Amino acid sequence: MSPALPVLIDSDVLIWLTRGHVGAAQRLGQISTWRISVVTYMELAQGCRDKAELARLKKGLAVRNTDVLQVTPAISERAAELVDLLALSHGMRLADALIGATAIVHGATLITANTRHFEAVQNLVLEAFLP
Repeated sequence: MSPALPVLIDSDVLIWLTRGHVGAAQRLGQISTWRISVVTYMELAQGCRDKAELARLKKGLAVRNTDVLQVTPAISERAAELVDLLALSHGMRLADALIGATAIVHGATLITANTRHFEAVQNLVLEAFLP
């Protein structure tokens, strides 16, 4: 049996966790190493209402030793390809292109509740989170 792919956590799953969703807590508790795109971090940080909430976000990610994956030239190139291929036909947006490209480049499964944003992306392994 081949080893499981690493998991990249999409913003929406972490938002469900912060809202106290039991299913999100259970699923994320099964992931040994949390990995997020820097784009996901920025989306979460932008959603904070004040400095205290931002501090809680940073502390929560640090407690889990979250690996924040930076945008690299390879990720940028793949994201640009995704926009070229899918922006007009499927509405591919910048953040989703970068997050999807991050998962592809890192050989990770993307766990997301927004599977429709990513289902047209070839070579992207998706795990649907159903809140």
